[in-house]
Amino acid sequence: MRFDDLEVIDLNENENVQSSEGKKNYEEDTFDWKSELKSTLLTMVVAVVVVVVLRAFVIVNAVVPTGSMENTIMPGDHLLGLRSAIIMSEYERGDIIFFLFPDDETQHYVKRIIGLPGEKVVINNGKIYIDDSEVPLEEPYLKEEWVSATGPYEFNIPEDSYLVLGDNRNGSADARYWRNPYVAEDKIIGKAIFTYFPFGRWGFVE
Repeated sequence: MRFDDLEVIDLNENENVQSSEGKKNYEEDTFDWKSELKSTLLTMVVAVVVVVVLRAFVIVNAVVPTGSMENTIMPGDHLLGLRSAIIMSEYERGDIIFFLFPDDETQHYVKRIIGLPGEKVVINNGKIYIDDSEVPLEEPYLKEEWVSATGPYEFNIPEDSYLVLGDNRNGSADARYWRNPYVAEDKIIGKAIFTYFPFGRWGFVE
């Protein structure tokens, strides 16, 4: 009997090859898992840094606790705004702003801009007159008929400041009552842009 044509297979060698390949695959799987974990952690760190930077320098995130801006902003509304540092244009009449309360700068307020720097604002019988105009300011955003603290008041706004009032004139503690009635421009935190909660009140703030 001849065995010249038979291929002799070393079973031990084959097992060693398979074992080596299995070990290699295991090591590759382990390496991929570690790489994926590292990538995920890096993504999370970057996301946290981005959020911190946005909140510190770009975005204002605020919860409004009172009804002084009803019905434009309701108690419990969560708002997003843009910080003053990135707003390229000047604030305008009608803008809703976050600012440091002039009588106590540890408190943050939100109100609507009524008077601009250098203007004279007169409030009489629940009507607002700008720079001696005979035509009162149109205010479609008011919650209801203005019957409380309707004037007369006269405000001569400094060149670097604004006059602000709440939309709920019958229930707003604003410039009519403050010891320091004007909000200096450098005390404005930012401009309210969007209500994001409750979900049923999603929308731009106007």
